[in-house]
Amino acid sequence: MRRLLLAEWPLLVSGGTTGLFMAFGKGWLADLSNIGWLCLMFVWLFGTILLSAFAVVRHADALAERLGEPFGTLVLTLSMSGMEMMMISAIMYSGPQESALARDTMLAIVMIVLNGLAGLCLLLGGLRYREQTYNLYGANAFLAVLVPLAVLGLVLPSFTTSSPGPTLSPFQAVFLIVMSVGLYAIFLSIQTVRHRDYFVAPDGPDAHEQAAAGPHGEQSTAHHAVLLLAYVLPIVLLSKKVAVPIDYGISVLRAPAALGGLLVAVLILSPESMAAVRAALTNRLQRSINLALGTALSSISLTIPAVLIIGFISDKTIILGLDPPNIVLLVLSLVVAMLTFALERTNILLGAVHGLLFLAYLMLIFQR
Repeated sequence: MRRLLLAEWPLLVSGGTTGLFMAFGKGWLADLSNIGWLCLMFVWLFGTILLSAFAVVRHADALAERLGEPFGTLVLTLSMSGMEMMMISAIMYSGPQESALARDTMLAIVMIVLNGLAGLCLLLGGLRYREQTYNLYGANAFLAVLVPLAVLGLVLPSFTTSSPGPTLSPFQAVFLIVMSVGLYAIFLSIQTVRHRDYFVAPDGPDAHEQAAAGPHGEQSTAHHAVLLLAYVLPIVLLSKKVAVPIDYGISVLRAPAALGGLLVAVLILSPESMAAVRAALTNRLQRSINLALGTALSSISLTIPAVLIIGFISDKTIILGLDPPNIVLLVLSLVVAMLTFALERTNILLGAVHGLLFLAYLMLIFQR
């Protein structure tokens, strides 16, 4: 029991923080005019959610090792996407009538994983091993679904005329919900049943992978599943709380609104990004690609239906369409990804190109 408590001390921190903010958070967050108090509230909440997110990934990773590929990375990506949907939903319900948070967060996630994370993995892997190989069929399967859903979900609403602004009409929204869920369901059947070999390293698990995928503790699958859910709960409950200092800080500093979406994406992706980078450094590029592209795909295909349904239920206006600079950047990122993953071997040049696109995304947040 003592060993369990020592291993799961983050649950005590996240549970205690959640209890305190549920009881006293309204008063604590009522007046954030003092810069010191604002920083304390933000760091406390952001740090607690980040700590819980790392714990979620730790238990999801343990489940992944037991399930093997491709189910392993599927558990990780669905865990991250689940946290994303619940955080965005919790913030949207208490937010303004018109919300662009989901759009900003999805764009941030796509930019981080498709350019920042993939670029870093390719760059570090290329520096250590010169060239790395992966399964071309799996990467192409991810992109075949990601490209149309990203364009239909984040670009098309900026050009439709049946509803005002970069939004979708009810009929268009229903069509996109059905299409997103349907395509993702077909993809999952490909990934887990019909063509599982597409998402496994072409030469099978090598010595590096076998060494890195050793036993993850002695606990049962049920143990890790229960604790994973236990860590997700504080993240959801604290999401609305952390939105208060984030929104206040952005307003006071007159920072771009898209910065809020970037912070939410960083919270969600930080732990999984570390797992992907570690895999690339141990010459398991296939796992890194599965994590990066899988997270981008699940974010687009699951979050868009979720927020559109929330819009129907709460009668909120959901802004999905990007502005012209971000449309150019998104389309350019998708084209470069298709060129990158059309090759069976990767090198540092490909990583540098993706890294440059990520820096361009950060530049556009602060300077248009």
